[in-house]
Amino acid sequence: MGDVRGEDGQGQADRLQRARSYLHGADPVLARLIDERPDFDPRVWLAELPPMDLFRALLFQVTGQQLSVAATRRTIERIRALFGGDLPTPGQLLQADPGALRQAGLSGRKVATLRDLAERLSDGRLDVGVLSSLPDEELITALTAIPGIGPWTVQGAMILALGREDVVLPGDLALRKAVQLAYQITHRPSPDEVLAIAERWRPYRSLATSYLFSAALQPPRSPSAVPLEASEAEGGRR
Repeated sequence: MGDVRGEDGQGQADRLQRARSYLHGADPVLARLIDERPDFDPRVWLAELPPMDLFRALLFQVTGQQLSVAATRRTIERIRALFGGDLPTPGQLLQADPGALRQAGLSGRKVATLRDLAERLSDGRLDVGVLSSLPDEELITALTAIPGIGPWTVQGAMILALGREDVVLPGDLALRKAVQLAYQITHRPSPDEVLAIAERWRPYRSLATSYLFSAALQPPRSPSAVPLEASEAEGGRR
């Protein structure tokens, strides 16, 4: 389990280089993706998102359930507008009119899920500090007890807010498409097949996942690149 948030820039760069070198030697497919993207930095896309603690990252993930990346970002911007340009704290979300949250683009089910999470964080049943220190599987177990929060939601938040290095999202449709493309699989791999492939990426599955997303969305113009069909580039999250 890794958490890189407290490291300085050089420490993060050194850690990233070690992870790249490991993945390059562990998987020939990733070696090709790494060679094709010598300047790739997985932190760049995170810098485009609003600052997120664990609650805000879970809010982001719940918002994105069953939505494309573009639709998720539009909804997030409308939610931020409700709270003065930032994502809400648990207390702020509980004070907000549920109808206004629905008008921003959240379904009634998502509003209920987020209010349940916010209530547990506000009344002490859950504590962000304790949650953030839990090992990955224990954190997933603690948060998936909330209706509407599944493993994919927690796994995404672990990357966004906690900088966990060994996270893979096997149920994510965009990742399954990216794996199919990069590994030239004739069928859409199941979550179990993605997990089997990802075993060789340990303990840097988060970085491997980032490379695969990058390859699917922005394939390099080179003879070694697998042609990308337009439908495969859609970033739908499931």
